[in-house]
Amino acid sequence: MDTRIFHLHALSPLHCGTGQSTGVVDLPIARARATRLPIVPGSSLRGVLREHLSVSPDNTTRVERLFGPAQIRSNDQAFAGALAINDAHLLALPVRALTGIVCYATSPFVLRRYAEDLRRAGESLPDLPAAPAAGAVRLQQHSPNRGESVESRTTLVLEDLDLRIESDSGGLLAAWAQQIVERVFPGDADSQAQIGPRIALLPDDVFAFLAETATDVRARIAIDQDSGTVKQGALWYEENLPADSLLWGVYAVAASRHPEDREEGAGPETADALAACLPDGGALLQIGGKAGVGRGLVRFLRTQGVGA
Repeated sequence: MDTRIFHLHALSPLHCGTGQSTGVVDLPIARARATRLPIVPGSSLRGVLREHLSVSPDNTTRVERLFGPAQIRSNDQAFAGALAINDAHLLALPVRALTGIVCYATSPFVLRRYAEDLRRAGESLPDLPAAPAAGAVRLQQHSPNRGESVESRTTLVLEDLDLRIESDSGGLLAAWAQQIVERVFPGDADSQAQIGPRIALLPDDVFAFLAETATDVRARIAIDQDSGTVKQGALWYEENLPADSLLWGVYAVAASRHPEDREEGAGPETADALAACLPDGGALLQIGGKAGVGRGLVRFLRTQGVGA
């Protein structure tokens, strides 16, 4: 089975919720249980991809081969879909910065997991940058977050955190920033130039703190149509991943298991042929809830994959 990588670029705030309140936020986003870092569940992605491909009636046969039958009326009709897709994990979190407007924060833990998945997909990669010191942030040499007086500035303010600036003396952070933007913005030199230099490396604990506290939390209300005022008890808070968040995940495609492909003399449709049906090139998808108020618009990008 081929291991392949996909990326998500949030164009609007993204709400993939848990369906239950865990604190002051009534509708929190989904998070990995162990790390508490935001995720987009693979089940959400699978459903959205199926809906996206099902729009065209020409895709009906391959949609079934990729995702399995929409309805099962007998055991003879049951088969597993060829597509396996994992959760999407947070790769870079846009964080408000006092200098340079916004900083795209990542951490050694996140980059290490990202590198492991890329290597399993057959990618050649530079060495990982070392972790910054406690209370520090590593910025690239030409980062807009340094401001104009590069030599004199020693501190970067992210949200309400004052972090000591470390220089990317070996250039490894810059190399990884380029790896990221080339995959998320292929062929878009302007976006690569705007976002790449703003990618910064934070200590794992600082990144985890910002992933909990620097998300987009908005108050929502419902209006009573008769009085024109807020309905009794109709105030709630929703959490979203901020627009411009970058995520990645792993997917794999096997050969078709469709009953027709198991008949004697029939050759199953190959993994490459099925994978080619998936959207690519930054296809626009709507993921998660609150679509009516503009949430969840993302670009979906996938790699071609290398046998693994």
